[in-house]
Parts: sequence; C-alpha cells; structure tokens
Amino acid sequence: MKLVKMHDAKSQLSALIRAAENGEDVVIARGNEPVARLVAIHKHQRMPGMLKGMLDIPAGVFDPLPDDELSAWEN
Repeated sequence: MKLVKMHDAKSQLSALIRAAENGEDVVIARGNEPVARLVAIHKHQRMPGMLKGMLDIPAGVFDPLPDDELSAWEN
C-alpha cells in the first residue's frame, strides 16, 4: 500500500494514477489520517450472445412502416 499525503498527491497525480492502473493500492491522507483510496476502473469485457434467448422480439418489428406513418415522421 502506498500512503501519500494530499499535498504530494496533487503534484504526483499522474504517477499515482499509473500506480493504481497497475494494481497498486494508493491511499491519500490528510496529515496522517487516510481519507481516500485511488483505484483504477476496470472495463468489463463484453460477452457476445449473453442475452441470447432472453429477449422476445415480436414478428414484424423490422418491417417497413406504412406510408401514412412514415410521412408523419418525415414532416
């Protein structure tokens, strides 16, 4: 765990963010009292097909709109 005083954190923010991105535990302190933890946000990997079979799409949903309804959207 890396404990950094707030004043130092302000001047070393880029390096602290890199440390957090690399999995290091970064704690920011006011004086000697820890007040915040800097953590990286991990992006979740998308899983194609995760919702397969869970959605009910009605037949005809992708059919062209009738002319009268289509003209209402165009004007």
